[in-house]
Amino acid sequence: MEHKGRILIVEDEKSMREVLKILLEEEGYDTTSAADGLQAIEKIQQDIFDLVITDIKMPRADGFEVLRKVREISPSSIVIMITAFGTTESTIEAMKLGAYDYIHKPFKIDEIRLIINKAFEKKRMSEELTLLREKVQTTYRLENIIGKSPKMQELFRLISRVAQSNTTVLITGESGCGKELVAAALHNLSMRKHKNFVTVNCATFPEGLLESELFGHVKGAFTGAVYNKEGLFEIANGGTIFLDEIAEMPLSLQSKLLRVLENGTFRRVGGISDITVDVRVISATNKDLSGAITSGGFREDLFYRLKVVPLHVPSLRDRLEDIPLLLDHFLGRFSGGAKKFSADALRLLVKYPWRGNVRELENMVERVVLLTDREMIMPEDLPEEVITSAQPDKALPDIGDDGVDLERIVEEIEKNYLFQALAKANGIKTDAAKLLNLSFRSFRHRLYKYGIK
Repeated sequence: MEHKGRILIVEDEKSMREVLKILLEEEGYDTTSAADGLQAIEKIQQDIFDLVITDIKMPRADGFEVLRKVREISPSSIVIMITAFGTTESTIEAMKLGAYDYIHKPFKIDEIRLIINKAFEKKRMSEELTLLREKVQTTYRLENIIGKSPKMQELFRLISRVAQSNTTVLITGESGCGKELVAAALHNLSMRKHKNFVTVNCATFPEGLLESELFGHVKGAFTGAVYNKEGLFEIANGGTIFLDEIAEMPLSLQSKLLRVLENGTFRRVGGISDITVDVRVISATNKDLSGAITSGGFREDLFYRLKVVPLHVPSLRDRLEDIPLLLDHFLGRFSGGAKKFSADALRLLVKYPWRGNVRELENMVERVVLLTDREMIMPEDLPEEVITSAQPDKALPDIGDDGVDLERIVEEIEKNYLFQALAKANGIKTDAAKLLNLSFRSFRHRLYKYGIK
């Protein structure tokens, strides 16, 4: 039988020591006993224990000396103090020295069982977080997210810190930058990882269908509702739901989502009774929700409820040092590591703007691996757009005998600057307009004129 953990029991009263030993071994713990503080210190020096339960008043060495020695020799071990002569001063001293908890005799069996179980849960979470940090620092990976750039390392740190909480998270970033991977990492590193992780793209459903998809419906609620249907919030109960493209959620549904966030209840379409769920909500958008609030397309109260913790995923253009890592990762996936990019090809790939971000990079690698026979991928094996993007910009055409289409040339120049400004402003139109010294209305008119979305 595999033990739940190793516990050292330090107690000078034999009967109490034996009672604790029987109780803890029945719970599945591996126990060792010490009759006084000095004997306990000797055992701590020779062995490793997950948890130490120690009395305070004992011969030869008291519980405080045991606590100090544990903190010195085995700082990862948790210490619980037990005494029949507790005072406020001794409690404060024990906590200052690093004790996890302080229990007074006589204690109830259920009380000490609960405290020990919570102590082991805390230790497990602490160890998982330590391993997670080591993983990020040594391999530049977090779950399926890859990056060694400062911006990605900061994102990893935030994900690690936020994952264990139940708070809502709003993930922002351009299309293709990996927002769903961030949401999945938050779920997989949380206490909810053994429950469902449900994703839904709010932009892919018509308004009526999205409400039924999220909250379910009862039979006869609308034409075609021939049976009761569970919604995705019910399916995600105990786990996480990821609402991608949250900016596309209709206003009529936003109030219903707000209710779920505030009190955990909702009603199915056509239903008359409340359903209660425990679901963590993570949302994402590549749009400016502040602008949507101003235009009346998004509720301000919902916005602030969704972005309790905001996480921004940088574009690939803002972390060029990550491109070689990503290329190596995708080559491993699509070629088993059999193919490599030449230095010249790599230089072209780093210079390319990657407006489709990591998704575009991944698709490019898959295509190149499929269409290239040789092991070393050369510049000529790359897509045409990657090759031409590294060439100097063409000069403006001279006026020939047939003249030039001045209006078309001006339009191309104007469109080029519109795209540049949007890229530089991360898609935020108000900021892009400022870069071009245009009013927002004038900038929006030009986007409409050229069909730029």
